[in-house]
Amino acid sequence: MIERNKQMRTRPLLRIGPVGVLALALLAPGALAQQAPAPTMEDEIRSFCGNIADAARDQRYLMQKKELEELQAGVDERIERLDERSRQYRDWLQKREEFMRVAETQLVDIYKNMRPDAASAQMEILPPQVAAAIIMKLSPRLASAILNEMDSEKAAGLTGMIASAAAPDLPEDPS
Repeated sequence: MIERNKQMRTRPLLRIGPVGVLALALLAPGALAQQAPAPTMEDEIRSFCGNIADAARDQRYLMQKKELEELQAGVDERIERLDERSRQYRDWLQKREEFMRVAETQLVDIYKNMRPDAASAQMEILPPQVAAAIIMKLSPRLASAILNEMDSEKAAGLTGMIASAAAPDLPEDPS
């Protein structure tokens, strides 16, 4: 009898029988299906809020994109202004270099050896750019003597050209 009890404990499914096993197999999927919870109000609220959050996130991304595009347009505009200023500076530099090349010719040596009154008479009939370039290459003592002998208006014009060549009036703030 002890042995029979041992066999019954070790084979519980055999006691149910084949019909019981079949019934258990048919009911098992239904039991699992019953375990899935039905959607609750909380789940619906969470889903609704998630959809609203997605729409809000999309709207926020669109606003940020628009703001970035506006900032990019501002940066592009500043780059254009800086490029324009750079072109202006290159043009000015080219004119100044050309101006300095004119002054480096043989005329400088000729005017160095002339008397100030004769040099001033000659410079009054030269184009102002050429005269200013020559004066810039002379020693300060000789240049001042020549300017002293010239007509005061022409001397002032040449002095203004020399001063503007030395200190260009470019804007200080490139923005």
